[in-house]
Formats: sequence, structure tokens, C-alpha cells
Amino acid sequence: MLESIQTEGGTCLGDAEKDAIKAQLERVLTNPHFAHSRRYPSFLRYVVDAALEGKADLLKERTIGIEVFGRDADYDTTADPIVRVTAAEIRKRIAQYYQETEDQSELLLSIPSGSYVPRFHRRRDEKPPLAAVPDPEPVTLLTQTPPPPEPRIPSLRSFGLATLMVILLAGGWWFWHQSHISALDRFWKPVLSSKEPVLFCVADQDQLSSISLRDAADISKQTALTDTLSVVVIDDVHTLIHIAGIMDAHGHPYRLKGEAATTLTDLREGPTVFIGAFDNAWTLRLTNSLRYRFRNNAEMTRFWIEDRQAPNRIDWVLDRKQQEATHNYRDYGIVARFTDGSTGKVAVIAAGIAKGATIAAGEFLAESNNLELLAARTPHFWDGKNIEVVISTEIIGGRSAPPKIEAVYIW
Repeated sequence: MLESIQTEGGTCLGDAEKDAIKAQLERVLTNPHFAHSRRYPSFLRYVVDAALEGKADLLKERTIGIEVFGRDADYDTTADPIVRVTAAEIRKRIAQYYQETEDQSELLLSIPSGSYVPRFHRRRDEKPPLAAVPDPEPVTLLTQTPPPPEPRIPSLRSFGLATLMVILLAGGWWFWHQSHISALDRFWKPVLSSKEPVLFCVADQDQLSSISLRDAADISKQTALTDTLSVVVIDDVHTLIHIAGIMDAHGHPYRLKGEAATTLTDLREGPTVFIGAFDNAWTLRLTNSLRYRFRNNAEMTRFWIEDRQAPNRIDWVLDRKQQEATHNYRDYGIVARFTDGSTGKVAVIAAGIAKGATIAAGEFLAESNNLELLAARTPHFWDGKNIEVVISTEIIGGRSAPPKIEAVYIW
């Protein structure tokens, strides 16, 4: 049996044992509980590799936040519990994985509560013997049937206590049930509970251009044809796929329309998800009355998210010149879910100043651990209220890092 890897002075494992651990890690990561996420595999692979390299003493919350999630070295772990939330979700998914497999040859992988250092050991199919059931004591039969007890009429006091117990039990069950619903399901419940299909309103642009078509008999031959094309930004498609995956997972119907073709009548027919900001007029219209909204200067060289309660304070700004010159910058976006007063229907916003934050907004709304971080910063009944979140993402070489919560407002 493999010894557990300790935080300090751990057991020295041989190459064969390390290979067995790595093979088990890959089996776990290819399971659907992990394969559909980017964050959980990164976290689990990092802590396992660190432990096998004898660096278990480095597996602290701040170090993991910096190395795995790209947080700054001085970030506030109390305000940003991403490591703790992710570890808790991974523990749950590991437990689900082993509940679904009966292969006794597999290594058991675990991350003990209160620690980030993984442990491994062999599965042992040992069950304690069943306790002997004692023979029933002999029963003496009565020779005469006793008279039936006199009926008792419950008092008003006992009836009141019984009613109170029922209420307490029902309330306890409700709170237990709420605590076991994932934050992702809680966020999307107002949308998924609707009987109408969800409309995806995506930014599009009609432009006269040419399209190159290949010859079916000779694919190396191309012919340019003039046509009016409806263009969708590929990065908005990433967000669309992320959120559409949630609809597919719940068997909920949806439809897609371009921003220019979407009408107010369309928005009155059911919930709508608006993707993109400065190229989607509907997004700008709907967020204009919210606390956090998109703004820009007249030259369209600076873009920012404004807090209407502090309009003179500009914290979330993107400089277009820096964006074009370096491809390394911080982008900002808005994620929101609220009931639109003009339509009476639920609206969801997934929009960034630039494309990086739009991608991050889709990731934020589609991965449960992001919404668990949101739930940790909100009241217990947040899922029944309107909610708006400002997010940010670090863009490095044109690619976005995981989203970070900058501000939350509930009403």
C-alpha cells in the first residue's frame, strides 16, 4: 500500500509509485467530472506535481492562487476565496468519481479538508463483520386480553407543538435543499424555469465584401465572389458556445438572432442572453440604466465601465492604444441577470469592453466555481434577486486569463 504524502518530511516514493500516481491522476482528469472544466484539472495537476516533486510545503492558499489562478502576489485571500472554493468543489468531484467506479486496483486520491496536499493509497475492500443479531427474548402471553386504552383527545398545546415541529422540519429541509443546489443552477434557474426558448442576441455587422469559394473538383482553386455578409466576431462565438452548452445540458430550447435583426417583440417572447457590448446596441441600451454601465470618450480611444453611484471615479478603463501596441492589458466586462422592466422578461448580459472580457464573461457564467465565488460574496437569497457583476481579466499575448470579480451589486 502506498504511504500518504505528508506536508513535511514525506515518504520518498520510487519511480514506479510516482508513475502509478500520475496514471491515476490522468484517469481522474479524463472523467466527465473534470474533463469539461479548465480550472479543476489545472488545480489538481499542480498540487499533485508539487507533492511528487517534494514541494508539498509550498502548497499554501496564496501560492496556489498566484501559480494556478494568476493572482497578484499581495492579493487578499479573504476577499478572493478562489482557492478554497475550487478545492471544495474538487473534493466533491473526486468523491463522485470514486462512487461511480468499482475498480479496486485504482489508487485512491484525496485532498484532506483543511489542506491542499494530496494523499494516495490503495483501495482496500475490507468490510467489518456484521454484528450478530441477538435472539429475541421470550414473550409471555397474557391469558386475558387487556381492555383497550381510553381514547385521548390531543390538547391545543400539543397540537401547536406538533405544528411548530412540522414548520421547523420543513424549513430545515428547505435550507438543506438550497445549500445543495450548485451556484450555477441557482444563477440560471430564472432562465431555465421559463417555458419559452432562450434568445441569444449576438453582435453582427452587415458589410459588403468578397468571399472566396473553393472549387469542389480542385480545392486549390479559389474564386472571389462579391456578396453581402453578416459577420459575427469569433470571440463572441466562444461565449455563445459556453452558454448554449448550459441550455443543451438542461434540454432547454434556444434560438439565435443578430443584434440588427432583433426587435422588441423578440425580447418580449422569453429570456434573452445579450453577448458583446460596444458592437451590440441592445446591450448598451439595457445596461445604460443599471448601476454599472459601459462608457467611452468621443474619440473612441478610451473605454471604461462607469459606476453611476460614483461617476467621477474611473477604475475599470481600457486604453485602445495600449491594447493595439502590446496585446498585454487588463480588460473589463459586465455579467448581469435581471428582469427587464420594458419586457417583463429575464435578461442576461455577457459583455466585455474588448473581446477578451467577453470571452471571460462566457467562462464566468458557464463554470460553477466562478459562480460559487460570486455566491460567497452575496446574501443567501441572491438567486432570487437581480444581480450585476463587474469582472476583469488579464490579457497576455492576446489571450484572456480566468475572470476575476471586481464588484457586485444586488437589487
